[in-house]
Amino acid sequence: MIRRTEEKDIPAVMEVIENARADLKARGIPQWQNGYPNADSIRQDIKDDASWLMEEDGQIVGTCCIRLERDPNYTYIENGAWLNDEDYAVIHRIAVLVSTRGHGYAGMFFRHAGKLALEGGYRNLRADTHDLNLSMQKALQKEGFVPCGIVYMADGAPRIGFQKLLQESD
Repeated sequence: MIRRTEEKDIPAVMEVIENARADLKARGIPQWQNGYPNADSIRQDIKDDASWLMEEDGQIVGTCCIRLERDPNYTYIENGAWLNDEDYAVIHRIAVLVSTRGHGYAGMFFRHAGKLALEGGYRNLRADTHDLNLSMQKALQKEGFVPCGIVYMADGAPRIGFQKLLQESD
């Protein structure tokens, strides 16, 4: 079940994030190794009605941020181009417990983001990931996202930008 994150969920959400952070490090991926995301990021997402979590049998097994607004980090893109310049929703900070991989939770988050985007009048969904994070790239492409080029985070870190053109059936 996907539901909005509440303040009381932050410790469990941070466990999911720390689990993902440790997995990224073990796989040699420098993403999320600088203390971000942290509890303050999640707290702000909750205030902005942008934080979501996945519960399975009462346990929080995944988290993500879905924003129905443009991301300033996506203004400039190099070595490619966005599929269009229409308004879009963004999915960020997606993580699932390593022990639950293969259950399709990431795909469920992507589909939920698509549903929220369409309900908000957006026909595009964007995301980004590290070039070494092959599992997230695969998950995005499995859900119909297309790699569009390189975007840069506020700290200058490069990421592959992905976009999906949403259909009413999404």
